[in-house]
Amino acid sequence: MKSVILSVACVVALYAAAPANASPASPAGPQAGASTSDHAIDKKIEQRLHANASLRPYHVKASVDGGIATLTGTVRTDAQKARAGQLAMVSGITRVDNQITVDPSAGTKGTTGKAVDKTKEGAKTVGEKTKEGAQKVGEEVTDGYILTRVKGKFLGDDILKGSDINVDVDNHVVTLRGTVPTAAARTHAVAQAKEVEGVKSVVDKLTIGPKK
Repeated sequence: MKSVILSVACVVALYAAAPANASPASPAGPQAGASTSDHAIDKKIEQRLHANASLRPYHVKASVDGGIATLTGTVRTDAQKARAGQLAMVSGITRVDNQITVDPSAGTKGTTGKAVDKTKEGAKTVGEKTKEGAQKVGEEVTDGYILTRVKGKFLGDDILKGSDINVDVDNHVVTLRGTVPTAAARTHAVAQAKEVEGVKSVVDKLTIGPKK
């Protein structure tokens, strides 16, 4: 009888001691998961920025922390800055802190990854002076040349999608007529035309509205 009572007492004692000796499971760290998620979103945003034709030439960086995307770098126009902010609004982002600097004289990335100024000092044609970078040595810039270059800049530009722009060139003065979808697109179109070699000035007769 004493043996039975002793055995029961031992079992009860062991059962009572078990929770104290058991090692609690370590909770998973949420910070590690959040960090991995931010990194994945960071890469996704940068891929979208680099895939955009108007932003590809510029060194724009994205950094994500806690669902907030911070954009840094330099572009030439306000429209490009706004476009970068739009592209950064992906799934998982709650706010975009757009710290991109707008500099009309900003250069584009060269083959070495460094910024290079696209407008280098150009040569002069006989009896005619041109602005820096206006032409190549021995090659005169004509209205037809300017017309082709301006239209080429507009073609395939994401910011100008839905636009209907007519380009006229007279004595190196570019006139833009037609419609663009937004004020940002209008500013962008004028800026793009001014960048073309040989352009003296741009007359903006664009209106904002749907494509006719």
